[in-house]
Amino acid sequence: MEKSLSFTTNLLTSTKAKSILGHDIIQALWSGYGHIYRIHLEESEWSSVVVKHIVFPLEHQHPRGWDTEVSHQRKTKSYAVENYWYQHYSSLCEASFRIPNCLDFIEINTTEKLLVLEDLNASGYTQRRSTLNVSEAKVVLSWLAQFHAKFMHYKPNGIWSIGTYWHLSTRHDEWNAMEEGKLKFEAQNLDNHLNNSKFQTIVHGDAKVANFCFSENMEQVAAVDFQYVGGGSGIKDVAYFLGSCMNEQECHQSETALLNHYFEQLKKGLKLYHPEINSSQVEHEYRNLYSIAWTDFTRFLKGWSPDHKKLNTYSEVQMNKAFNILDK
Repeated sequence: MEKSLSFTTNLLTSTKAKSILGHDIIQALWSGYGHIYRIHLEESEWSSVVVKHIVFPLEHQHPRGWDTEVSHQRKTKSYAVENYWYQHYSSLCEASFRIPNCLDFIEINTTEKLLVLEDLNASGYTQRRSTLNVSEAKVVLSWLAQFHAKFMHYKPNGIWSIGTYWHLSTRHDEWNAMEEGKLKFEAQNLDNHLNNSKFQTIVHGDAKVANFCFSENMEQVAAVDFQYVGGGSGIKDVAYFLGSCMNEQECHQSETALLNHYFEQLKKGLKLYHPEINSSQVEHEYRNLYSIAWTDFTRFLKGWSPDHKKLNTYSEVQMNKAFNILDK
């Protein structure tokens, strides 16, 4: 691990460790903005920690060619948002929507930062998946439901005012790249429906299956990566998550069962955290917005990567449903 002396010194000071015994590279950060490491420590309270080592590149290297200054500024803000989230919101999180403890945030200089987190592997969340069956997906939907219930009507101070990385106001380059047609024409209308809905909460903003860590028996889950956490309708997380862990056939087959489970758990969460809120009204609004949320993400994909595998028959069905709603 070729790291600066400042990296090592700051990490040892933060963790009160005698030395770094070794490391594993978990993954590279998107577009060449650094890496995530598992660091093994000697004589520390923690035998290992996960470090998100953020290094703003001198040259942008987006894998799909979106190397604009707008893209760079969005990513820069996303790391500041994640830091703010851990400093000011993470203490509000419950065991039912587990997240890693944040041990420290270190700004080495203006272009290099360290986010030091609990190693969820060491805490028993050792499993990762790229796809899920229905029962496993329900575990994540329970996490999302409790998260959305807890933060219902919270003001997104210090984080994104509109959560998710694909929302329209930050994706004009992708919108401009879209083919002309109804989806492009209705983009603002889709965005307005989501942003102006009554039951706003805080959304994870990047709730793909890769950002969830499971226990050995797949019955418990914790979430990571809060770069795009912010305000919004909770159904945006749900639609995006289902598209990340299931293929089109599975979405067609399991949509009803999975949405029913999410709303059962959301009602339980609202009863616990916000008994004054009419959960049936929340469910009614979110069900009506499901196809809108799915189509809003489809709008992003159509501009960002028009040959993406998620642009499938299920997406077409949801888009047609959304257009029917908008046309009323």
